[in-house]
Amino acid sequence: MTDFLQQDISVFVKRRPKKLSLTRQRKIIALFTNLFTSGFHLVEIVDFLKRSQLLADSYTSILSRGLMTGKSFAALLSDLQFSDVVVTQVSLAEVHGNLELSLTNIQDYLGNFIKVRKKLVEVATYPVILLGFLLAIMLGLNSYLLPQLEERNGVTRIMDYLPIVFLASVVASLVLVVLLKYWYRKSEKIRAVSLLVRLPFLGRLIQLYLTAYYAREWGNLIGQGLEMPRIIHLMQEQQSALFCSIGTELGLALDKGIAFEEHVKRYPFFKKELSLMIEYGQVKDKLGHELRLYADECWEEFFVRLTASMQLIQPLVFMFVALLIVLIYAAMLLPIYQHMEV
Repeated sequence: MTDFLQQDISVFVKRRPKKLSLTRQRKIIALFTNLFTSGFHLVEIVDFLKRSQLLADSYTSILSRGLMTGKSFAALLSDLQFSDVVVTQVSLAEVHGNLELSLTNIQDYLGNFIKVRKKLVEVATYPVILLGFLLAIMLGLNSYLLPQLEERNGVTRIMDYLPIVFLASVVASLVLVVLLKYWYRKSEKIRAVSLLVRLPFLGRLIQLYLTAYYAREWGNLIGQGLEMPRIIHLMQEQQSALFCSIGTELGLALDKGIAFEEHVKRYPFFKKELSLMIEYGQVKDKLGHELRLYADECWEEFFVRLTASMQLIQPLVFMFVALLIVLIYAAMLLPIYQHMEV
């Protein structure tokens, strides 16, 4: 009993790895892609990664334990805290058999998001630092300079409240983001996404993203000869709540005799062209191929729009910064000019 109590309690605690960053996810996917392409099996890959130390021991231990219990590749990635989007794509790829191509697509998908995030950081870093300095200057003016002025004007009154308004806006924005995430987590996913696509600017991006994502996955599954009942069953088994919900509703619609393209048309978060592409592909008997081509076009448009949106942020922030600088100068110089006129 004494020996038992003296054991390290960490032995009994399974450390769950933190959520992987996009960069880390892409590196791991790239490793698996290269090794699968080289002809390695999953067991051999895990053993190689463990011996080569290309992955941390905490990750290879999770992979080894998962393999011993017979988990699939998608389940292993889920244990490694990959995003639901990646896990779902891998899970479907294990069914339609085109795993290497799917991993390559996932690698490109993550790479594009990393580029966009890097661009956002580059665009926002300098303006954010500048805003911080300006906020400090405004607080200093309100604390030391403006109280010494005998005469107050409209600009000085604006300067009195501007720091408070700015900080309140930042806090309100953060609270709003937290509330939106909580609302989305608790709400029914199809209804929530249908509301989100109505948002200006962001709604269009969400619609493009979902259209590209589902067109590619449906195209891969149909292209491998899977029938719709089997595809619907697979959708209902996925980790993604939205994917599962769409699969459930699609199954009910098909049971009622509603065509695939007709049901897809009812979702506002899909582009209208998606249902037309499904109908066109069915007529040509090349539905899988047509959906994959359409998905590639949607992905390209999505990342072009996302990059363009990122490039708009910096000019808008600089305009706001310029306005603040003008207000600061006006608050300091107008009282001086007023005294000179007197």
